[in-house]
This record gives sequence, structure tokens and C-alpha cells, in this order.
Amino acid sequence: MSAESAESLAPGPAAALPATAPIVPVVRVRNLSVGFGPEPGASPVVEGISFDVAPGECLALVGESGSGKSVTARSLLGLAGDTAWLRADELTLGASGVLEISEAAWRCRRGRDVGLVLQDALVSLDPLRPVGREIADSLRLHTRLGAAARHARVLELLARVGLPDGENQARKRSGELSGGQRQRALIAAAIALDPPFLIADEPTTALDVTVQAQILDLLADLKRRGTGILLISHDLAVVGRIADRIAVLSEGRTVEQGPTAAVLAAPEDPVTRRMLAAVPVDKPRGLRLTAQLTPALTAQLALRDAEPARAVDAEAGAHPAAPAAAREVVLEATGLVKRFTRPDGSVQAAVDDVSFRLERGTTLGIVGESGSGKTTLARLVLALARPDAGEVRVLGEPFSVAGERAGAEKARRLLRPQLGAVYQDALSSFDPRLTVGDVLRDAVGGRTGGRTGGTTVDTTVDTTVDTTVDTTVDTTGAGRSRGRDGLRSRGGSVDRSDAAGRRIRELLDAVGLPASLLTRRPLSLSGGQRQRVGIARALASEPQILICDEPVSSLDVTVQAQVLDLLDDLQRDLGLSVLFISHDLGVIQHVSDRVAVMRDGRIVESGAAGQVFGAPQHPYTRALLGAVPRLG
Repeated sequence: MSAESAESLAPGPAAALPATAPIVPVVRVRNLSVGFGPEPGASPVVEGISFDVAPGECLALVGESGSGKSVTARSLLGLAGDTAWLRADELTLGASGVLEISEAAWRCRRGRDVGLVLQDALVSLDPLRPVGREIADSLRLHTRLGAAARHARVLELLARVGLPDGENQARKRSGELSGGQRQRALIAAAIALDPPFLIADEPTTALDVTVQAQILDLLADLKRRGTGILLISHDLAVVGRIADRIAVLSEGRTVEQGPTAAVLAAPEDPVTRRMLAAVPVDKPRGLRLTAQLTPALTAQLALRDAEPARAVDAEAGAHPAAPAAAREVVLEATGLVKRFTRPDGSVQAAVDDVSFRLERGTTLGIVGESGSGKTTLARLVLALARPDAGEVRVLGEPFSVAGERAGAEKARRLLRPQLGAVYQDALSSFDPRLTVGDVLRDAVGGRTGGRTGGTTVDTTVDTTVDTTVDTTVDTTGAGRSRGRDGLRSRGGSVDRSDAAGRRIRELLDAVGLPASLLTRRPLSLSGGQRQRVGIARALASEPQILICDEPVSSLDVTVQAQVLDLLDDLQRDLGLSVLFISHDLGVIQHVSDRVAVMRDGRIVESGAAGQVFGAPQHPYTRALLGAVPRLG
């Protein structure tokens, strides 16, 4: 609108409105740039970012992994890091500037004036302290409440974020909570002082759909009470449910910004369109999520709810590319039971009489709420925890059995290479002293000069891309002697001196990471980059069975789509069998041939994916499906 037009719409003297105090934004950012290194102004990772957040408003920052979302958020709290430089024309919280304030002044304002919910819940919580004390810290530092009042407030906060049995939960340490429970504890700590401005960095990433709905309702309630919210998320369905405005970041710059409905309905930038196309909700098994966007595909995606691109056989529920003979059971659990003792002395059955079968070349999806026993089940399958009853068999051989005798681990080592694992908390699964290159060298056969198959290999990685890949495979997946990269000869020995280096480059390329990350340590990577390194590590040995515990929970939608398509390709090419655990029903629906729904340690419903999602029988399954956020 031009200045002349604006003046013509301004009320005249007769229509003058009563004077009101101007609304002061809870945060105001103008031309923010942030970088790392000794020279301010060099190589910014965030450049020229500007936005306001008004009281009672939610602005969502969305973008792919590494786009600058979390760096922007941390800069608003003085937490960009010791090596970071920051400049802006204006940076204010409320009515006061914070661009030049001291660390002591920041400590007084964090928690009271601005709350923060971090992405990595396990890393953010002290493993040696009960979560109740973590939540009470801000109350102790910023209020005059006594111990009893602080404890009552902690229990109130735990209930608000969907953690029942607060007395027991408050006494637990972070390692005793599931991923979703840890994230909820973080949210409780962030809102303890009811700050006027809340930064939520992926606040629902680790939450199941029903608790996610509770958290979104809580954030909506905070909005109604006047809290301004900066929501950072890769989940566009979540963004569409709560955000008033969206700012899309790419490579540290804002590429699109506007009202939520307008951005989601008519995206203008290719980055936004790509992110929308990659959302897996309601997209059938076998449909690639990373297909090149064309006008025809854009039209197809707009009609995807009415006309699915590929139907799934509800009776068979089979992978479209799975061979008809793929009926061998490669992983079987029978009557698994695992009990834990609570802090109050009572006994909880985390896994209670669970049985399932995974057939070769198929995906079994395990879905359920936080604390339903999904991760404990994965640990039992991987023999990282000993069952109290039942057994696990891998390729027909006993792998983990209740009451097993001494020497069982020695026999188990022969089968372990057949299983790969992708863990939920990527950062905690790495040795922080190792670089990405070290992590992957270990996975593909040792450090430089190490030995693989009895032959010395040079694993020094050339960071130039070598696209020459031997794709000869045995699609049965049984007794493979030659991998996708030609790492092993038919005799099983290493036949190329640079095979490990090429394998590392291929793994990085497969999960969408540049070779330049090889010299970096996990702590310096974004959440999505760390998870992709974890997936690359799991795929390094070409296992026949892959156990995925929330493998895409911390990834933005486009990288998530790449990983899901990658798993689909591996399954088609190598006969890979996948046990896929997730709280995200959209992801489970897209990747699974069969689905098992867990609640309170038990499987309450199972069957072909088309049947479970199309005609759920159990009330709990219907409640889960009803809570799934969808675009539009």
C-alpha cells in the first residue's frame, strides 16, 4: 500500500479514535546477523533477520536443518556461544535493549522475562538430579517461595504439561524418563515463572500425538493469557495449528514470511513448497516424498487427500516392491516381559507379554504414547536389556532369552552385525571427543590403518566426491557378500585400499551431509545433522535388520523425507527388514507394512497398516488417529 493510499484511509478529525498506549512487542529484532569465529562480520550463519512478536502472538520460524533457526533463538537469550559474534540494528525484550547487556544481567532475565524449551531434552537435563529439582531451580532463584510452595508449584506444572503421578515423576532422574517425558519436564521448567516471552525450540519433537495435542493446547492457553511465543519447528502441521505468522529460513536468511494460512495455502518460495511436499501425513506407502516438484506434482499433492497417488493393499499391507517370496521371519519376539521398580517401591511392567514377527524385506511400525514401552522393547530386541520373561530370535537363532546362561554374549556377537540401530538421542549416542570422520571410520572397519576382514586398509577420507559405486546386490538379503559400494569381494576380503574412504563418502551422501563435516564434532552439528550421522553409522555394516528408535524425530521435513526414501530404497535393493519405532503416526503410516500399537507395555492392536489406519478397532488407536495434526 502506498503512503498516499494509507493517508486516504486514515480517519479524519471527526472520526479520530481515542488515544491508546502503543503495544510493546515482547521481542523486537531488526537486521540481526550472527556468525562464529574471531572476525566479526565474516561468514555469517544468520544474516539480516527481522521480526516482532507481540503479546499473545505466536511467530513460527521454520526451515531445513542448519538454516539458522536455533542460532537465531539462542541469540535472543545471549546464548549464541563464546566464539559467536552478533550485530543488529535493534534487539529488545519488552521495552529494554539487550544487545550490549552483561552475562550477569542476562542471568537475571532468563527464566523471568524469557523462557526457553530446548530441542535435546536428554542433554539439557542434569542426569544426576531429580527433574523436580530442575524445574524448581528458577522458582528458587527468582521467587521467595518456600520449599513446600515450590514443590506444590512443581506438581502443578507437571500436571499442566501432561505428566501424571507428579510425586513419582518429580523424584525421577532424566535417564529414568522416556524421551517424551523428558521433553515435557523441560517445558515445565520453561514456564515455571510464567515469562511474557517463550522461545520453544522444537517443543513437540519427542512427543506422541496425544501429549503433543496437550502441549499445543497449553501453548495456545499461554497465548490467550498474553504470552508471546517464538515457535521453532520443522513440523508444518504443528505450525499450522498454533502459529499466527510463519517466517521461513534458508541458509540464514528469511525467504518467506506472512500469515500462516497464506504461507501454507499458497507458498511462494521453492523452499516452502519443498517442505510442504515432504510432509508424510496421509501419503501412502511407496510414494516418494522427495520427488522433483513440478506443476503436475504440485497439483497432485494438492489433491492427495481425495486421490492418493498409490493405493495400499489393506489386506496384504505389503511393500509395493517386496518380492512375493519374502516371507521368512528374520526377527521374532515371544512373550517379552520387562519390569522396573519405581522410586516408591512399586513395580511397573514396562513391557508386558509382547510378541511380534518381522518378515524379511518389510517394515513393522511400533507406535504408541510416550512411556508405552516402545524404547524398552527396542532395548530388549537389541539385547541391551535382559528380559524377565520371553525371548528374541534373530534369523531363527536365540538372541536374547530370559535367564540365559553364562557365555550367551559370546554367541550373540556372531549375530550382532546383522542388526543396526538408530537411536532417538543422537548426541548422547556419540563419543563427544570423536569427529564425524572418526565415528564413521569405526563403523566401516576401524580407524586409519585399522583392519577389516584381516586386511589392512587406509581409511583416510578424500573429501572429493567419488560417484563410482558398484550397485551389484543380492536382493534376497541373505548371505550378502558384496555391498552397494563394492566394499567386500565375493570372498569376503577387502579388495580396494580406499574402499572404506569411498564407503564413508557414500554414507554421507546417502543421508544428505557434505564431506566438510567429517572434521567436526557432534556437538557443533545441528540436531538434524547429528541424527543423519547416526543413521549413516547404523547403515555402515549393511545389516539385514535395522532397529530404528525415533530415527527422524529431530529432522526437518525435507531431510526426514530423504531419510524415509533412503530406507525405502535400501529395503527394495537389499531386502532390508526394519523395526520402526515412532510416536509420529504420519511417519508410521507412510513407512509401515504392518503396525503394532502399544499402550502401557502391551500391544493393543496390530495388523496390516491399511487396516489399522483405515479401520482402527481399538478405542485407543482411534484416539491417537484423532489427535494427529494435519495441514489445512
